[in-house]
Amino acid sequence: MPVVISDETLQEAGLSEQEARVEFACHLFDQDRLTLWKAAELAGLTRPEFEEELSRRKIPLYRPTAEDVVDDLAALKRLGL
Repeated sequence: MPVVISDETLQEAGLSEQEARVEFACHLFDQDRLTLWKAAELAGLTRPEFEEELSRRKIPLYRPTAEDVVDDLAALKRLGL
């Protein structure tokens, strides 16, 4: 289902259609609602371009969970590090 945002609304927000797509995609990615690939697709950007946009906005690409940290520490211990 397409979402339609009027030109008037975009103009009031000071955004082009492309800028609005990037805003929406970044927000959904930041809220863990879209994967990196899907958000980049929504934004109309390549994955590297989208990663760069996230970096400019200080939105982290990776958000390790506590379980990830525990797994990493266990792997380091097994390696003797």
